[in-house]
Amino acid sequence: MKEKEIFQQNEEFVHDMIQSNSDFFNELKEGQHPDFFVIACSDSRVSPSVISKIPLGNSFTHRNIANQVSKDDESFNAGLYYALKHLKVKTIIIEGHTGCGGVAAAWNQNDEPELQGWISKVKNSLPDKEGNEDLSAEELSRQNVLKQVEHLKSHPIYQKYGQGVAILGLLFHLESGKLEKVTEFTS
Repeated sequence: MKEKEIFQQNEEFVHDMIQSNSDFFNELKEGQHPDFFVIACSDSRVSPSVISKIPLGNSFTHRNIANQVSKDDESFNAGLYYALKHLKVKTIIIEGHTGCGGVAAAWNQNDEPELQGWISKVKNSLPDKEGNEDLSAEELSRQNVLKQVEHLKSHPIYQKYGQGVAILGLLFHLESGKLEKVTEFTS
């Protein structure tokens, strides 16, 4: 995709939105009231709002490699706090995906120095390799989602501000485009 195409597609987007609701952009500028806080992987193939057709304004999203919930990630902490305290989201979605490069890098002992700080977080979210060598890449991605749900449940910000806010663990299947519900929790 070239820069020119981005602007052309944006013009088509604006046209389509105005055709369906002439007041769309005026409503959008009035503020956001999303139902969802989505924690998803940075992978370019798994844009949460695209794969679930969530309209603009309905999802507040945080993305990082392998959809990690980390207590020492200031950006994540700020997003979680804002989503719960100010936006009053109703559901937090942790969305992993099959074919996750971050999960594969952690499982296969990637040793690139620039990635180690983050990959170590992902590695800590996976089962011990000893005795689990036969786990498929899909199962590892599923286990990662489950671990992130556990991390979120024990996260101090969620514990303080997340009463009644559901957590939904999902796995996006690249090979089919389908979402799988892995787990669900409500405090």
